[in-house]
Amino acid sequence: MTIMRHARRESAPARLRRVFALGLALAAATTAAAPAVSADPPRRTQDLGVNVKVFDPSMPVAEIQAALDATHAAQVDNEMGAQRYAYLFKPGRYGTAEQPLQIKVGYYTEIAGLGASPTDVVINGKVEVYNRCLTEGGTANCLALVNFWRTLGNLTIDIDGAGQDGCRSGANFWAVSQAVSLRRLNVTSGTFTLMDYCTAGPQYASGGFIADSRLPSVVNGSQQQWLTRNSELGSWSNGVWNQVFSGVAGAPDDAAFPNPPYTTLDTTPLSREKPYLFVDDKGRYNVRVPAAKRNTSGVSWANGLTPGRTIPLSEFFVAKPGDSVRDINNQLARGKHLLFTPGVYDIARSIEVKRPDTVVLGLGHATLTAVNGSTPLDVADVPGVVIAGVTVDAGTELSPVLVRVGKKHGHRPADPANPTTLSDVYFRVGGPHVGKVDTALEVNSDHVLIDHTWVWRADHGVEGFTDTQRWNTNTGLTGVVVNGDDVTATGLFVEHFQRHNTVWNGERGTVVLYQNELPYDPPTQADWMKGDVEGWAGYKVGDHVRKHTLHGAGVYVFNQNNPTIHTENGFEVPETPGVKLHHIMTVNLSAGVIDHVVNGVGGPADLTNVGAPVYIAEYPTP
Repeated sequence: MTIMRHARRESAPARLRRVFALGLALAAATTAAAPAVSADPPRRTQDLGVNVKVFDPSMPVAEIQAALDATHAAQVDNEMGAQRYAYLFKPGRYGTAEQPLQIKVGYYTEIAGLGASPTDVVINGKVEVYNRCLTEGGTANCLALVNFWRTLGNLTIDIDGAGQDGCRSGANFWAVSQAVSLRRLNVTSGTFTLMDYCTAGPQYASGGFIADSRLPSVVNGSQQQWLTRNSELGSWSNGVWNQVFSGVAGAPDDAAFPNPPYTTLDTTPLSREKPYLFVDDKGRYNVRVPAAKRNTSGVSWANGLTPGRTIPLSEFFVAKPGDSVRDINNQLARGKHLLFTPGVYDIARSIEVKRPDTVVLGLGHATLTAVNGSTPLDVADVPGVVIAGVTVDAGTELSPVLVRVGKKHGHRPADPANPTTLSDVYFRVGGPHVGKVDTALEVNSDHVLIDHTWVWRADHGVEGFTDTQRWNTNTGLTGVVVNGDDVTATGLFVEHFQRHNTVWNGERGTVVLYQNELPYDPPTQADWMKGDVEGWAGYKVGDHVRKHTLHGAGVYVFNQNNPTIHTENGFEVPETPGVKLHHIMTVNLSAGVIDHVVNGVGGPADLTNVGAPVYIAEYPTP
């Protein structure tokens, strides 16, 4: 995501020119490097695969700590690697006052409790993510802008910093950016900080997402944008560009927008919490599938078990890397649900989800990679399907779509009370390898809920391309296309696509937090033209749409490949009273220009106001 990602390849003067103020002025201290520990593969547990490790409270703390430390050492810098892990905790308490459990979470790692409630698993200690220091031997340019792809949820943290230095001991650090899910978390005391202020700096972060959680004092710090949904907060420190709260008890008031830049909805229009694995009192594994709810606030587990249905794990086909798509589709056709164990799956033909109410759940950032131009996941026009916890990668041959929900112009037997739901479904075009796709996510069905996604055409990776080469090699035209009616998105992050990043053609769409960066790499203005118009808006509502609502949205520009490039509008929508944009902004990250915020309205985000958003509170103006 944002401007400092390429700093490791730039000169120090170039980096300094791109630095701008993003958050609190906080004390800094240097983090001691953790000793490297060899990472032995976890033992196979139940039928969840070799990369799932289940802990129980009878195990020595030192044994648990060693296993987690080993994986963190292997994964802390493994941004584009193929390793995937899930660490699951059976109900009980872990860590003591004398020996707190200090968990650090690296790439492609899931940490989750196996209780029916988040209060059933208690970590006495911390679960943390720190900045990565990317230059000068790993001691400078310390930030969280590339801390992607990790998951934490369904447990309680009693914050205990015993044994950590003075700066670290005072808070639980969760310094992350996109594709990081924090759900069903119960933090009982202390401070939970979304930035790492204990490294040298610049300490930037660009997330993120919290849902169904109780948190005490929260430091937002340098987080550029964030969505907190259906949660409870003790306090929230500040905002940078775009902080959105939906159905959150204790959320800050947004009456003074944009100072501070808060957007607050009393209730969430439509929500469904992500399915979670749990162990019942007889030791049997189950998946709890929460029910969809409208106009809700607060946590789903306040009065006991989250409302919904329980599916025994025995009703799932538990897939391992190497299982054929034919076998997976046969199991789905027989009525099985699908659980992907951690790993990378090559998908040469579509996984077809045809039955209503089917659950597809991934552990440990299970990743589906398109092969031979396939569409890895194809969901029929049926209600109640839930897809959660999977990453979908474009392959080296052009795919038309990576995930399709419903067919264009198809029959749409949707159920408003039981929407098909995508939770923590992430997309990549490039990064670990060359990627090519026309559209990453296409939603044709009605009554669909997208609850947290990051749809990313990579701005960096291991391919070794220059930015000019990447423009012609890692190709992705559009991130998200919504053709269905009554589609809701809570936490829609879409970045770097080569035309409109998001196109919304369906009626009565609702979006709560939208974040977009335009592509970094158009070689020339001629490469970045929509007919006679300079550039493609980052968010486009179809010209025929009569009703659409957007709450809290930003489009950012950083045309580092050619800083002279212009984009006429960040947002482009039909001029009609039923299309309403609430709290929107554009911002310049030191290269390129967005001339207007929306439809020719709003001043330019250009080099005269680098890092300073251009806000519009309401469009059209009341």
